[in-house]
Amino acid sequence: MLGIIVWTLLIAIVVNLLLKRFHLPTIIGYIFTGTIIAYTFGLHSAVHNHELKEIAEFGVVFLMFTIGLEFSIEHLKKMRMEVFFTGSLQILVTTVFVVTICTLVIGFDFKTSLIIGAALSLSSTAIVLKTYNETNDIKKRHGQRVLGILIMQDIAVIPILLMISFFTMGDEKSVFSLILETTIAAIILIALLYVSGKYLLEPFFEHVTRSKSDELFVASVLLIAVGASYLAHYFGFTYSLGAFVAGMMISETKFKHQVEADLTPFRNLLLGVFFITVGMQIDFIVIAENIFMILLLLPILLILKYIIIYSLVRIDDTKRVAFKTALSLVQIGEFSLAILELARSNDLVDPTHSQILIVTIVISMILTPIVLKNISPLAAKLVPEDKMNVTSNHNIEKDTKGHIVVLGFGHLGQEIAHNLRLDGHEYVIIEHNLKYFEMGFKADEPIIFGNAAHKHILESVNIKDACAVIVAIDNQEKVHLICEVIDDLTHNTKTIVKVTRFSEKEELKSLHLEHIIVEDDIVARALVDETKECMLDFEREKEKINQS
Repeated sequence: MLGIIVWTLLIAIVVNLLLKRFHLPTIIGYIFTGTIIAYTFGLHSAVHNHELKEIAEFGVVFLMFTIGLEFSIEHLKKMRMEVFFTGSLQILVTTVFVVTICTLVIGFDFKTSLIIGAALSLSSTAIVLKTYNETNDIKKRHGQRVLGILIMQDIAVIPILLMISFFTMGDEKSVFSLILETTIAAIILIALLYVSGKYLLEPFFEHVTRSKSDELFVASVLLIAVGASYLAHYFGFTYSLGAFVAGMMISETKFKHQVEADLTPFRNLLLGVFFITVGMQIDFIVIAENIFMILLLLPILLILKYIIIYSLVRIDDTKRVAFKTALSLVQIGEFSLAILELARSNDLVDPTHSQILIVTIVISMILTPIVLKNISPLAAKLVPEDKMNVTSNHNIEKDTKGHIVVLGFGHLGQEIAHNLRLDGHEYVIIEHNLKYFEMGFKADEPIIFGNAAHKHILESVNIKDACAVIVAIDNQEKVHLICEVIDDLTHNTKTIVKVTRFSEKEELKSLHLEHIIVEDDIVARALVDETKECMLDFEREKEKINQS
């Protein structure tokens, strides 16, 4: 066993180093590693080992725990539309479509169709959230929509597992009893986690912190994460749901950042184990025997899920957000594998059909990280900005002079506008994102809808007579393009640009920009200044001690 572990680590490192050259994520490397060791050491049957499955599942548990740290109960209340409306509808609509196809086209019985439909309605929490955490897309609008739907899917695993229990029992009185037991268990679980989180967690961590032992603090974090997961599992729910709730409880305390820092190594290690077990389920014999079925099934499932999710998100959001959300969730997830395996073991799904679906699911999971890494460029190329749907717009007088032009009304642009308003400056904002434009429009800001990379849009706000132009846009490619256009009009003598790194400043060198603020430089200077203050305070304290 130790030899297999050593070889697994070596293969994982080598494969990931090779894939990094092609800018491919480590998730794919772990899945390939699982496939290699499964064939090298004959471990295809080991993937069904109960202990290995539980260890691998705790990667998802720690992932959901750290996601929970980012979301308080108040935050979750704000996301009720994403979770309960969009998430529930996505599961129901996808299940209905798949059930209809399975019963009317393929000829499966209703029970089998319902289990397959429910399983295929789920997406991969592990892959999507891990990738979005790395790219920081989890904090963006489409990331929030994705998270809301995934939370609902995680909750939906409970009734899906109950459904399989119903189909295997067949006694109506027992079914009613099981529903009653589950409801009571849910109430007890929520009450226990809520009371513990609200009244016990903070005092507990304060007591542990006083010991000044990093080991005890890490052990306490593991106790909370694993304990909440076990408690949820004891009451018949998924491990990850308990971990998510525990994370939300800790997010209400002042220890959330330290908890997240201490837990990250465990999360990444166990997620690696999880993805290796996914790779171990790839069976090339099954793929070879059913290659045409898989090649037909995979695009049908992906397109079906994309259309459903895009349509639901588009009800109350922009085309780009709907596109990114739908594309992020088209794959089928890890819980689907568990559901199909449970259904197969209870003779509810034919073993051959189960294998075909499992291979199809794993392939969809392998494709996902590549898509997620390139989702923003894809959206920029394939989805045009939403057309303006407001009835009025801000008009600037032709003789306006000495005003400030702000390009972009995202988070930075909003702060700039707020400060300009407080200082009494006259300004006008140009925004090309419909959501941010509507925010400014509703807030009665002097904002116009348009693409700042178009010369006539800039001329419409009298940019030549403005005293300053502030570029408040994060996308470096757009910043470069906009500054090129401004350079043609004003030679960038009064353009102020914020970049993150010195390398980005170098890229703008040829555009005559005199006012470039490097974020890293400003932060570094502020930190050094604060350090100097701390050093002076330390010296003063030292002098006082010496004098006394």
